[in-house]
Order: sequence, then structure tokens, then C-alpha cells
Amino acid sequence: MKRNSNKPIKLTEVCLRDGSHVVRHQFTEEQVRAVVRGLEDAGMHYIEVAHGDGLGGSTLQYGRSLVDEMKLIEAAVEESKNSKIAVLLIPGIGTVHELKQAREIGAQLVRVATHVTEANVSAQHISMARELGMEALGFLMMAHSAPVEKLVEQAKLMESYGAEAVYVTDSAGALLPNQVRERIKALRQSLDIEIGFHAHNNLSVAVANTLVAIEEGATRIDGSLRCLGAGAGNTQTEVLVPVLQRMGMDVGVDSYKLMDLAEEVIAPILPKAQEIGRGSIVMGYAGVYSSFLLHAERAGQRFGIDSRDILVELGKRKAVGGQEDMILDVAAELAKQKA
Repeated sequence: MKRNSNKPIKLTEVCLRDGSHVVRHQFTEEQVRAVVRGLEDAGMHYIEVAHGDGLGGSTLQYGRSLVDEMKLIEAAVEESKNSKIAVLLIPGIGTVHELKQAREIGAQLVRVATHVTEANVSAQHISMARELGMEALGFLMMAHSAPVEKLVEQAKLMESYGAEAVYVTDSAGALLPNQVRERIKALRQSLDIEIGFHAHNNLSVAVANTLVAIEEGATRIDGSLRCLGAGAGNTQTEVLVPVLQRMGMDVGVDSYKLMDLAEEVIAPILPKAQEIGRGSIVMGYAGVYSSFLLHAERAGQRFGIDSRDILVELGKRKAVGGQEDMILDVAAELAKQKA
């Protein structure tokens, strides 16, 4: 594997943020502390902690957190010495107020996430993060849903706002390896900052997609232990690290300790094993935001229809993150048509 970048790979573990969707945002402080201690011991570079929908996401629409996310972030900071604590912020859900609060209690990095065509709403938050002395990265969600030229255009906007890296974010787990290659290569040729990649495993290609991204020059890479993330989860961290080691890339993280943490701490937290079930497959196929899965399943039960039909219809309507309220509307319409 010949990488197109000489910069070291920086891993971000997302199970305590993306995995929040899986546990319906019910992480306890004790669980967060145990996971962060294990990741710190293994040498993880960054650990993302927040509500699944980012700072400020604890609402009726997105799901109430069991424990205030600021308390969880503070607990994570207390348990980490070398690992840096990261947060996610989606403008319109989170505000600069939450960003400042997270910074005050010790968060060192923020990924400012927008839909792939709406980078302009990130300007204030990226700029503020830089003023606060944080690492500020852009996170272009649903990256499969826009032409490559649009992706490049939007990434350049984030770069102009002060982002130190921009992520190609495969929120639906819909991208195939050739599509990842095309997108990362285009950004590498167009930007002067680092490129990141965040995968979902809905079509069982998260690790393959991540390897392609690294080959094309991505240096900011996400993973989730035990695939603890929305849909079928993300690139499985305890799999990715030994794969990279076999390829001669030592990222400085202890793979044995990751495996033990996944087996002994993460597995008991999971409501059920993360599998690529029919709902996840349909999300990847239809290009639907991965966090919609549980909402669609609940709506299907409520209206007596197949959740897959809801997901396919959401894909046709090009629903994006933040439009969870559309799920019930679609379910009601489909039930009415069925009747």
C-alpha cells in the first residue's frame, strides 16, 4: 500500500458519540470512564464524546440523554492524560455556547458537521473553535449524495473558514471503494489541509473503504470499537489497527488492548450484537442517514408497515440528518396508502 501522504495517521474513536445512537443516548458516567480509561491505556489519539447528534442533541426530537453530555465530556477529560477528547457539533443543533462550555471543561478538538452541500453554516463555529484554541475540523456528512465537484467546493469553503482538516463522511454507509477513492483523491488535489474519512459499515465495506481512503492520502481516520455506531456501525477499530499493522503501518495504538476493551467493556454495553441486518443493508443501498434506523423501526411498528419501505422512501426524498421528524410523516403516508 503506497500512501499519498507522509503525515501520520491520526485515529479518532467514535463509539462514545456515534455509539450513543445504539444505546439511545443512555451512556452512564461509569461506562464513559471505563471506555476512556481503556482507550487511554491503548494509546488512542482522539476520543469523541457527545450526544449522537452532537453537542446540544439531547432533545425530544433526537432523544434525551440519560446523563448531561457536559458531565460525560468532563468525566472523559478526567480519565485521559495523552488521548485528546473531541466533540461533534452540528450547527442548528449545537451552538457556540455549547462549544465554549465543552472547551472550558477540557475538549481539545471539534468536528463541525454539515450536510455535504451546506458547508456555509459552519463558518462561525469553525472560526470560534480556532479562537478558543481548539483543533477545528470540517465534517461533510452524506458525502455520497453530492457530485465530487460539489464536495470539493464545499470542502474549500471549510478550509477558508479555518478548518485544519475536512472529512468525507459516509453517513449512510453507501459509498463503494471506487467512490471513496474518487472523493479522497479530488480533495487531496484541491486542499492544502488534511483529509479525513468516516465510514459506516451498512454494506460491509467500511474497512475496505478506509484502506482506500488512507491509500489516497486521508490521515484523519475514524473507527468504533465493536462497531458501536449508528446503523451497522463504523470501521471496527480493533480490526482496522491490526490490518494496518499487517500492512506495515504502525499507528502507535496497542491492538491487543483494543481487542480486550471491545470484548470486556464494550460488548456488555451493546443492547444486541452489531450486525449488518436488513435495515442496515437497505440504508446503505438507499443512501439513508445511519441514525434513522431505530427511528424507522419504531415508526414501522407503530404504523404496522415494513421499516425498509420507510427507509427506501426516505432515500427517494433525500432526507438528511436533522429531519428525523420526517420519518413519522413518511410512515403515516405509507400506512395510509396500504390501507
